[in-house]
Amino acid sequence: MFAIIETGGKQYKVSEGDLLFVEKLGAEEGSTVTLDKVLAISDNSGFRTGNPYIEGVTVTANVVKNGRGKKLHILRYKPKKNQKRKLGHRQPYTKLQIVSINA
Repeated sequence: MFAIIETGGKQYKVSEGDLLFVEKLGAEEGSTVTLDKVLAISDNSGFRTGNPYIEGVTVTANVVKNGRGKKLHILRYKPKKNQKRKLGHRQPYTKLQIVSINA
């Protein structure tokens, strides 16, 4: 059994017990999150898709951790102008563990 969900503008294929890194959600560590934007689901009765979402189907997940990813270094450079600028960026994330798919 698996489901395809949407969160943070991205789509993920999940099944029970999966660990997932998503865009930061406004939830505390140890809390439970319900994801209701389910695009498709596959279970014993077959494969169903939504238009765009399936009504009444949710995915329940526990928030394991909130953190920040590895640092990305960005270098802006303009040739012949003696102009350089080094920037850095760390993307915040939420680590989820999928508990159940409620169809």
